[in-house]
Amino acid sequence: MLPLFETSESMLAVILVMIAAAFWLQKLKICKLIGPSLLIIITGIILVNTKIVTNSCELYGVISVYCIPLSVSLYLLNVDFKKILKMSKQPLMAIASAVCCVSLVAIVFGSIFGGKIDEGWKVAGMFVGTYTGGSANLTAIASGLNASGSTIAAANAADYVIGMPTLVLMFAAPALMKGSKKFQKLWPYYFTETELAGDGTHRELMASEEWSIKDIACLLAISASIVYLSTEISALLGEEFASAGRILLISTFSILAAQIPAVRRLRGAVNLGLFFGMMFLAVVGFSVDIKGFLGSAMAITLMCFCVIAGSMVLHLCITRLLKIRREYVLLGIVGAIADGTTAALVASGAGWNSLISIGLLMGIIGGVCGNYLGISVAYIVRMLIGG
Repeated sequence: MLPLFETSESMLAVILVMIAAAFWLQKLKICKLIGPSLLIIITGIILVNTKIVTNSCELYGVISVYCIPLSVSLYLLNVDFKKILKMSKQPLMAIASAVCCVSLVAIVFGSIFGGKIDEGWKVAGMFVGTYTGGSANLTAIASGLNASGSTIAAANAADYVIGMPTLVLMFAAPALMKGSKKFQKLWPYYFTETELAGDGTHRELMASEEWSIKDIACLLAISASIVYLSTEISALLGEEFASAGRILLISTFSILAAQIPAVRRLRGAVNLGLFFGMMFLAVVGFSVDIKGFLGSAMAITLMCFCVIAGSMVLHLCITRLLKIRREYVLLGIVGAIADGTTAALVASGAGWNSLISIGLLMGIIGGVCGNYLGISVAYIVRMLIGG
């Protein structure tokens, strides 16, 4: 009798097994290339379209309502504004240029594609979120804008198809810049090898993290309280803006809470946030009809390419006029389009040891801006196309 799994209890087990398997499979090259987020969505699409799991379950609504708000809050509970304010002018200008370019280009192409794609204005906002902050921002904005499961899945797929080659280019960029005499002549602003090597005191990247039950309990208590407070206040905004307002309020209160040193010292916030986000992505996969998904994916992929390519070109033009050092220019766009960890990995791989922490901070700035800019751009595009 199909579907095989349809009760809330069985679907909770399926979702948790999917998440565990997605992370366990990261040891395989192909799965690591795809990443756990897209792997979970693809698995969900396959399971629901082969009638193994149900496309409608009470549990799905519970996860959609609670997991993303908790995930957004947890992700932002380690933002330290003091470190950001200590950054010098050039890296701040570089990341500011990157996030502004993504926003402007998304408005332009969102206006062009918005009327041709179902929920096109929401897609524009989601792309701004993911290309100024990261995948977590895309999911948060999708939730705030009440995007359909098919739209979220298509946007994630487009992000993978266009984002992966872009990521390869970003990791190759340091060597390409260094090896090209024409580029060095065009962009004569850079660090010396000695300055990039640092003094050996740079932070260890991807260090293991230990966290206790006390950390988990405190983080969940803080994030749940923030979600409750934000939900109550957003209810006053009216039905049309309640969901978007809720996400923005959660972001704001979480960032404010993170300025308390005792909150920032709690470990495991990002890991917990990732876990709750993965639960929501499984539900996204379960809500996708394969025929509708394939129909919208091509147009969204083309829009995604235009947003990334246009943003990079505009960013290069602006930062060249501002005479920003090319290392900051690259880390700025990587921190925006990918995330802080990727920017730090690019710096580490290139031997730019003194810039690893700056790359991480650039990604944090992008993540902080992502939800605000994404939702703002979505409503601007909606206004422009008359949606």
